[in-house]
Amino acid sequence: MKPAKILAIFAFLCFIPACLTWFLEKPTFNLKEVAITRFSLLDVRFLFGIEVQNPNTFDLKLRSIGYTIYFNDQEVGKGSMDQEVLIAKSATTLVQLPLQADFRTLGNPLKEILAGKDLRYKIEGAAIVKATLGTATIPFSKSGEVKIKKP
Repeated sequence: MKPAKILAIFAFLCFIPACLTWFLEKPTFNLKEVAITRFSLLDVRFLFGIEVQNPNTFDLKLRSIGYTIYFNDQEVGKGSMDQEVLIAKSATTLVQLPLQADFRTLGNPLKEILAGKDLRYKIEGAAIVKATLGTATIPFSKSGEVKIKKP
């Protein structure tokens, strides 16, 4: 094979992963539930149930996700998940995201959590998803109201 053909094939193969965003319908992220998994004297641990919906006709792998959580417009904490999760084609998968927050950062929302009131929340971040053709970073931001499940 001639060097020019080899170079052209190599360039084409390098170009394919960059085209992923042309074929990828972005998955959606929706907060389904928030639960308190542990209270201690210094902190509280939450588990956020996020539904990831894959609208594509091919499977995606959620490689990692980084996120920041806000309650009543106050930042509660940041977290990440680096465990790979399969998001089946045309399906929704529940992904559990942990967050540890100390009482100093919770402030006023802690009173409402303990009273069992609904809280305004915002979760924003970025997810790295992998498909057959390559990898893409998908930013997301969701807000609404949620009632936190206590242990």
